[in-house]
Amino acid sequence: MKATSIFGGVQVFNIIIAIIRSKVIAVLLGPAGMGIAGLFNSSIGLVGNLTNFGLGRSAVKNIAEANESSDSIRIAKVAKIFRKLVWITGLLGAVLCFVLASYLSQLSFGNKEYTYAFQWLSITLLFNQLTSGRFVLLQGMRKLKLLAKANMLGSVVGLFATLPLYYYYNVKGIVPAIILTAFFTFCIAWYFSRKIKAEKVSVSSKETKEVSKEMLTMGFMLSLKGFIVIGASYIIRIYISNVGGIDDVGLYTAGFAIIGTYVGLVFSAMGTDFYPRLSGVAHDNEKAALLINQQAEIGLLILAPILTAFFIFINWAVILLYSQKFIAVNGMIQWAALGMYFRVGSWAIAFILLAKGASKLFFWNELVANIYKLAFNILGYYFWGLEGLGISFLLSFIFYLFQIYYLAHYKYQFSFNTVFYRIFIFQFIIGICGFLITKFLPSPLSYFLGLPVIFASCWYSYKELDKRMGLKEVILNLKDKYVRKR
Repeated sequence: MKATSIFGGVQVFNIIIAIIRSKVIAVLLGPAGMGIAGLFNSSIGLVGNLTNFGLGRSAVKNIAEANESSDSIRIAKVAKIFRKLVWITGLLGAVLCFVLASYLSQLSFGNKEYTYAFQWLSITLLFNQLTSGRFVLLQGMRKLKLLAKANMLGSVVGLFATLPLYYYYNVKGIVPAIILTAFFTFCIAWYFSRKIKAEKVSVSSKETKEVSKEMLTMGFMLSLKGFIVIGASYIIRIYISNVGGIDDVGLYTAGFAIIGTYVGLVFSAMGTDFYPRLSGVAHDNEKAALLINQQAEIGLLILAPILTAFFIFINWAVILLYSQKFIAVNGMIQWAALGMYFRVGSWAIAFILLAKGASKLFFWNELVANIYKLAFNILGYYFWGLEGLGISFLLSFIFYLFQIYYLAHYKYQFSFNTVFYRIFIFQFIIGICGFLITKFLPSPLSYFLGLPVIFASCWYSYKELDKRMGLKEVILNLKDKYVRKR
C-alpha cells in the first residue's frame, strides 16, 4: 500500500499532465491529429519492442535479486553489464528505424510522405531505451522516491516543452514534440539515477556473457511479447484506418488512453514495487501465491470505485479529457471498463511467470492471448464499430483470466483464496449496476441513481482496506498532524 500510494500519487500527477496534453491535442489537432500521433507512436513502439530485447522488464529481476543479496560488488557488476546492453539495443533500434523509415511511412499512412518524420523519430528509440535503463536501476534497487521524482519532473518538463509546438505548428509540431519529450525525460532520468552510488568494478568476459545471457534470454521473450502486443495494436489501427477512417483511429486511441492510462494507473502504481517483491519470493510457491492474492485484492479494492465512477460520469469524463467530438467513444469505454475487473486478477497472476524466469512459457501464453485478442478486436469493430472494440476488450480479459489462472495453478499450484472471490463478486455486481444505469437511463436520472452505487463501492473498499491496514486510524493520524501544523 505504501508503494502503491507513492506511485499512485505519481500516476495521478502524470495523468493530470497527460489530461492537459491530450486536451490540447484534442482541441488544436482534433481526432485526425490524434490519429496521426497515435500511428507515429505505434510505429515507434513496434520498432522499439523489436529491438530493446525487453530489458526494461527482464533486468528488473536481475537487479532486484542482486540488491536482495546486499552484495555491493554483485550489484555493481550487474548494473555495469546492463548499461552496456542498454546502449547496444538503443542504437540498434535507432538505426533500424532510420533505415526502415520509408516502409514505416507506407505501412502507417499508405504513402511515403512521412519518411523524413520517421527518420527524425529514430533518435527517440535511443533516448527511450537509455531512459528505460535508468528507471530499471532505480526500480530494481527499490529507490522508489527517486523514481517517483524522476517520473513527475519528466512529465512536467515534457508538457511545457511540447505545448508551444502544438499551438504554433499544429500537426507539424507532433514529431518535434515526441523528440523533445524523449530527450528531456532521458536527461531527468540520468540526473536522478546518478544518485545511486555504485562500486567501481571490472567485469570479466565470462561474467558479462553469463549475466547478459540471462537478461537477454528472458528479455528476448519479453521483447517478442511486446512486439506482438504493439503489432496487434498496429494492425487494428491500420484496419480501423482502412475500414472506418483516420478519425476512428483517433477515437480508438483516445478511448483506450482513458482505460489504459487513466484507469490503468492502478496497475502502473502497484507493478513498480510488486514485480521486484515477487521476484524475491518466487522460489517459494506458497509465499508467491499469498503475495499475488494480496496484490489482486488490493487492486480490486482500489480500482472498483474508480470504474464505478467512470460508468456513471463517462460523458463528463470524455468531455473533460478531450472534447465533444470524442463522445462517440463512450460505449467502447463502458464495455472495456467491465473488462478491467477481470484484468486485475490476470495481471497479478501473470507476474509469476516473469518472477520465475519462465521465459518460453510466458511467451507462448502471451502469443495465444494476443491472437484471440486481435481476432476479437477485428470482429468487434466489423460488426459493432467502436463499441465492438470495448466488447472485445471484455471478452479478451475473461478468456485471459481463465487461461493464466489454470496455467499458474497447473505449474505452480496457485489458486485464489475465498476473500478474493468475495471482493470480486461484490464489486463486479456493483459495477454492472453502474453500467446498466448509464446504458439504459437518461442522464439526470442516471446521475441520481448512480451516486448511491458509487458510494456503495467506495464504502465496501474502505471497510476492506481498514481491516487490512487500519485505514481509519491512518486517516485520523494524518488529520491530527495537519491540525497540529495549523
